[in-house]
Amino acid sequence: MAAQKTKSAVGFTDDERAAMKEHAQELKTAARRGSRNAKADGEKDVLEKIAGMAESDRVMAERIHAIVRANAPDLAPKTWYGMPAYAKDGKVVCFFQSAEKFKARYATFGFNDTANLDDGTMWPTAFALTTLTDADEKRIGELVKKAAG
Repeated sequence: MAAQKTKSAVGFTDDERAAMKEHAQELKTAARRGSRNAKADGEKDVLEKIAGMAESDRVMAERIHAIVRANAPDLAPKTWYGMPAYAKDGKVVCFFQSAEKFKARYATFGFNDTANLDDGTMWPTAFALTTLTDADEKRIGELVKKAAG
């Protein structure tokens, strides 16, 4: 089911506009906080977002969070467009996007261009998730470790 488009923002869905507003608020909050306790505040924000997710997304997001923290402890948790993300030097390296937020049929775990995943001339940067197997978790851990390196 596709999200409804509004007349005031042709080309963006209501969900996309809400995510952009959420990101603007995240930027304001980060500026207000400054650098003090940024990692602790980011961890709290991410855990709150995860706790508010639908069960299937929440279970995957909790596992992703644990995998990222275990394999790339130097990445700082933060929210990014209202979703859990992990940054290095203030730039998002990887992120989780719940299926529910954009009414998609699967959640997404993705990497931005700051991730060190280059492999030849083409490589995947996002993965559709419907559930996480042990093999998936192992692969995500390897990718996160490489991305943060």
